[in-house]
This record gives sequence, C-alpha cells and structure tokens, in this order.
Amino acid sequence: MASVTIPGQLLGPTSKYQPGPGTHIHQTNLYSSLLGVVHVSQPVKAPGPAKRLNKITPAPAPAELPTISVSRSGVSEKREVLPEVGNVVLCRVVRISPRQAVVAILICGDTVLDAEWQGVIRVQDVRATEKDRVKIYESFRPGDIVRAEVISLGDQANYYLSTAKNELGVIMATSEAGNTMYPVSWKEYRDPETGVSEARKVAKPF
Repeated sequence: MASVTIPGQLLGPTSKYQPGPGTHIHQTNLYSSLLGVVHVSQPVKAPGPAKRLNKITPAPAPAELPTISVSRSGVSEKREVLPEVGNVVLCRVVRISPRQAVVAILICGDTVLDAEWQGVIRVQDVRATEKDRVKIYESFRPGDIVRAEVISLGDQANYYLSTAKNELGVIMATSEAGNTMYPVSWKEYRDPETGVSEARKVAKPF
C-alpha cells in the first residue's frame, strides 16, 4: 500500500480494516477522504484472566481488525500539481504498441511531479498531417524523452497527449547501440558513434 494517498483512493476492504480518521466507507471498501499519509494501527490486546482448570470458558471473541487512517501530517501543504488540458509535459516512453505509446509523465510545465502519471499518445495524435501514414514504432521507442501537450484528461488510467506540433516530440533518444543520439531532421535521430539513423517524431530539431 502506498504511504501517501489522495482523496478517493482505495485503501482496502472492510473485511481487513476498520475505518479510522480521514477515511470513509463505500459499499464494502475503505477510501481515503483527504491527501495524506496512510497509517495502519494494530489492535491492542487487553490481558485476559488466567485460565483455570476445569472451568468452562466462552468462545473467544473475533479478532479485532487493524485500523486504517489518513492524516495530513508529513505531507506538504502545497497543492500537488496535476497535469491539465493545455499543459506541456515531459514524459518517458514506457512501452509501445501499433496503436499508441504509453508514457510516464515526469514534468508538468516547470514542475517536477511528485508521482509519475501515466499518459497515452495515440497514433492519430502523433502528427498534424499524414495521420494515416503514422507508425508508432517509427515515432517513439521505449526510453525516449518526449515533449507533449495534454489534450484530454482521458479515462481514469491515462492522460491523452499529443505531439502534433512542430515543437513537440522526442527531445532525447538513445540508439539501439546505447548511445545518445542527435536530431538530423524532423523524422530522424543519428547515433554519433555508429552513424546509424533511427526514425523518430522529432521535436523541432533546429
């Protein structure tokens, strides 16, 4: 479980935890009610009477569940920066598929984010022209650093990003040989050691 949580984040089922301060129950799950640090406290067992021989004792009470709570202590009061539509972000490509590139958003504007937020660059959002000819593997590779714009808050899991402007696209790339490359055109990076070029959606190379 993450040590820091945000409002609405799932903390666990009520079958495993009791609700404490800073939490609320919805159906059979516990959720955080605020931005803060998660605490789990174990129940304190009171010492029971010593057992006596030949005495019939009642069945033991069900074991108490640990209490989960959220407090603001230890969390900066400064509001966490979240990407919004229109923001320019820097992100790292995590994986690619024929239809999209999945990225981890690292910087929003001039602010380094406390957590990495997941974004998606769909094939139709890579370029402003010739969209039907775009191939993801010719635009991005895992590990690339990309400058992109947030175009939609997307679904609950991903922000939707675009690189369909001249100044947007790959700003740092490593070749298959492991060398840092430099841009030579709008569509290519080149390895200075091997001289091999690789296709990318380059962010304004000159």
